[in-house]
Amino acid sequence: MLAEWAVSVMESLGGVGAAVVVGLDNLFPPIPSELVLPLAGFSASKGVFSLPAALFWTTLGSVAGAIIVYFAGMLLGRDRTRRLVARIPLVSVSDFDRTEAWFTRHGTKAVFFGRMVPLFRSFISLPAGVERMNFFKFLWLTTLGSLIWNTVFVSAGYVLGENWHRVEGCAGIFQKVVLVAVAVAVVLFVVKRLRTKGDPEATQVLPRVRR
Repeated sequence: MLAEWAVSVMESLGGVGAAVVVGLDNLFPPIPSELVLPLAGFSASKGVFSLPAALFWTTLGSVAGAIIVYFAGMLLGRDRTRRLVARIPLVSVSDFDRTEAWFTRHGTKAVFFGRMVPLFRSFISLPAGVERMNFFKFLWLTTLGSLIWNTVFVSAGYVLGENWHRVEGCAGIFQKVVLVAVAVAVVLFVVKRLRTKGDPEATQVLPRVRR
């Protein structure tokens, strides 16, 4: 069972084990972070490591896994990446295509918010690498998004203890909140652009001054 395996790895390796288990969420999408992260919080509640350590190691694992996927996308390119995704068990190429389309529409916002959407969080690093997004911007947004997502689920697992499994049922609600936030951000951006375009003073070209 995945839960028993994850707990045993964390108990054996401590924080490093938590980083490895969470990092696999990026490399092997069928491993759900909304299941693994509460287990890290549960392990922290048992004294395997502290809560701050759990947050540090799980975020480190998330970022490390995302970096590997980013460079894989950069080195392989789009076509070879799609062929590789097609070989991953329980994963469809359409999952990658939807993530790529989301990245194309939203750019940097997709990297940040994508870290908080199941399945997208595993794939979003691929199009970022394929499109050669600025690495340091990618690293910053990935770290921030991962820290927020991990804090919510690790802390919930820590508080619930033996009842950590209840967290998974709340994941869908949190996912919908994130998607609504993305939609609102896009609408505000479009409205701002339209207002700027319709403002003659904003679009006025100043005459060049000859010297």
